[in-house]
Amino acid sequence: MYRNKKIALVVVAYNEQRLIIPTLSKVPALFDRVFVVDDGSKDATPQLVTDRQQQDTRIQLIQHPSNKGVGAALITGYYAERAERCDITVVIGGDDQMPLEQVERLLNPIVDGAADYVKGNRFLEETNAIESMPRIRLVGNTIISLLTKIASGYYRIFDVVDGYTAISLAAIEKINWAQAWTGYGYPMDFLVRMNAYGLRVLDVPRRAIYLPGERQSQIKGWKYLLRVSPMLFRDFLWRLKFRYVYRDFHPLVFLYFGGALSFLIGLGIGIWIVSSKITGMIPSAATSILCALFVTIGIQSIFFAMLFEMLEERTGHG
Repeated sequence: MYRNKKIALVVVAYNEQRLIIPTLSKVPALFDRVFVVDDGSKDATPQLVTDRQQQDTRIQLIQHPSNKGVGAALITGYYAERAERCDITVVIGGDDQMPLEQVERLLNPIVDGAADYVKGNRFLEETNAIESMPRIRLVGNTIISLLTKIASGYYRIFDVVDGYTAISLAAIEKINWAQAWTGYGYPMDFLVRMNAYGLRVLDVPRRAIYLPGERQSQIKGWKYLLRVSPMLFRDFLWRLKFRYVYRDFHPLVFLYFGGALSFLIGLGIGIWIVSSKITGMIPSAATSILCALFVTIGIQSIFFAMLFEMLEERTGHG
């Protein structure tokens, strides 16, 4: 128990025979239940967890018969937590790279009623987190975080790929997890869904842990970015439809879609102007003005829509 709340820990593991025991040995006493979700490991991870259960009766092993993806394993843990009626669920990986001694930072905002979902942000903890991160990963993290801000509507979050999180039982019960993304990129998809359901998300500083010789991140530069960008675009469109049309109408939908349409029309006119000049035609000045007008209105409309969402976030409405 922590501050009269029942706390669960979900440990997602796939082929973590080297680090699963160090991870489980550091679980603080404040956790009431520990769900280790083995996502179809091929090594000795399940057996090591079973052996550890003899020393720590809080541990329960849940096994996927085959590898379903990190997001799917995490959702399995959420379902197990929901069945146990734990008030808050903390999620970590089985790779011993998340500082459980700092877990109260994630728990307190939820217990105090200030947030529904809290995630770690390694860049808030120490400035050398930026200096120690390889440049390609830093650039990839930054671009993905910026895209996720737009897709999710949470403009005050960063380090979106960080998997050290805590979520309330009420938030778990509110979201339809059957529609969630289950593979790489799941943290960004989860954020989009949380905004669609009007949940409050908060970043808290957490210490970065880098173990020598161990994999450090799912981000593999531009390849990872290309994989998740289409998902973020689809999620963005779904969120606007679900939150601002189905659940509660908001005029920013017109600003987003009207702005995009205006920009595309202006872009199309601009392409026609360029192609006309190439073929020897001379477009009128009015055509050039019309192009600039459509592009300007489009960009301004999109920026105004983003501003509306930023203001909503600051006032605590999502």
